[in-house]
Amino acid sequence: MDAFIRNDQFNFISYQTQVLINGHAAVNDLGVLQALRALVRDKVMDLFEEPGSQETNLIEKITNIKDSNHAEEYLEQLKEYVIPFYSVNEKALKKMFPKVKKLRVPDLKEMDYKALSYLGWNDFGQESKYIVANVDGKLKGIKGTFKNSSKKGLCTICHTFSEVGLFVSQSKKTSQGTFVKRGNYICQDSMECNGKLKDLDKLDDFIERVNH
Repeated sequence: MDAFIRNDQFNFISYQTQVLINGHAAVNDLGVLQALRALVRDKVMDLFEEPGSQETNLIEKITNIKDSNHAEEYLEQLKEYVIPFYSVNEKALKKMFPKVKKLRVPDLKEMDYKALSYLGWNDFGQESKYIVANVDGKLKGIKGTFKNSSKKGLCTICHTFSEVGLFVSQSKKTSQGTFVKRGNYICQDSMECNGKLKDLDKLDDFIERVNH
């Protein structure tokens, strides 16, 4: 069976396992638990358009989860079928940011690509943040200035309350070459953001805004 689960889908499924754990810890009524399991199953199945029989059998095992041990075993099994983000090297990243003379890249060898919906990293010395995301089937590099906020806020990408900062990107908007700046509060830690991302809608919206 081939990998068929995106990182954001895996995160959503992980969240649903916690829903089941909490339900079993708080409820003794068998009918209520059966309804909860059915609801969770439906939500998870809705993530996939036409899963095959093998995929369906694997996904439906979520209904057996009663505690954290079950959840850990289940998610470990699912992780084998997560689609990794595009593998990139330093040379490819430098091509995406040709105007940056001394691009500081993250340790790509230590990166868990299965835990990524996008690649993001900070250059605190230059007060910059770099994001590499899938745009229409191709990798696109986006650079912006980045300043940490002293307060927690709602991340534009993962839509959770986190330690955020203001990401300001610049793009050409008009035929006269006028530059337009756009600011969005996003997670300071991109790996943490990837771990909280449960669907791609907000990420796609963010990329579209800063890319035009």
